[in-house]
Amino acid sequence: MADMFFYDTHAHFEGSPAGTVALMERAFSAGVNRIVAVGGSAGLNAGALASAQAYPENVRLALGFDRDQATSAEPDVFIETVRQLAGHASLAAVGETGLDFHYHPETGDEQCALFAAQLRLADEWRLPVIIHTREADEATLRVLDETPWRCEGLRGVVHCFTGDTVFARQLLDRQLAISFSGIVTFRNADMLRASAAYVPDDRLLIETDTPFLAPVPVRGQRNEPAFVAHVATCLAEVRSTTVARISERTYWNARQMFG
Repeated sequence: MADMFFYDTHAHFEGSPAGTVALMERAFSAGVNRIVAVGGSAGLNAGALASAQAYPENVRLALGFDRDQATSAEPDVFIETVRQLAGHASLAAVGETGLDFHYHPETGDEQCALFAAQLRLADEWRLPVIIHTREADEATLRVLDETPWRCEGLRGVVHCFTGDTVFARQLLDRQLAISFSGIVTFRNADMLRASAAYVPDDRLLIETDTPFLAPVPVRGQRNEPAFVAHVATCLAEVRSTTVARISERTYWNARQMFG
């Protein structure tokens, strides 16, 4: 895929510095020259910050706390932590944050409170938000609608989207972009591929969600940014276009959102 460049809009870094160097070298060799390093916990925030500082020309930074952290402290504690971390680097986004009712629906109230707090922080900083939502469509929409938050341009992105076209339309109506991961390449993902065909060009992003969810044909391996081209290839097929067009469009969209 010579002469094409890719922007992986969601990757987590928590390994050794040497491992990160090797991972980044493979990404560059595969044409991936921009990556959003995403937090979500103390460890993921530290890894994202370290990678952004090591590769300031290539890595944009997102810091936040995800739904798994919601019951371990009050939202204000997490927000103060993000404020302190943000003093060491230039943020491109807040996140990841959001809701996941698949494993722990009983913590829904705490998840919603933490999600809303980070939306308010993004509003204060005029930054986009990176949102996770799984089996929580109605609650996600409710928190988005009840929490005033703004930024320049689009308000954020729902990453690793797994929903249908109805949910996609509801998110698009709320000024969000939608990002597709390796899940879109899985054999049983026909509904998701329909959503990938539905999202307008100017709202489309791609990601790996490194180190999770490696795409076909490398499924089962530890995921990494170098594999994002496989997501682009799948999207080109379902959208009846070329990989070059997907590369160009998603790269432009990501630059508009994250810089």
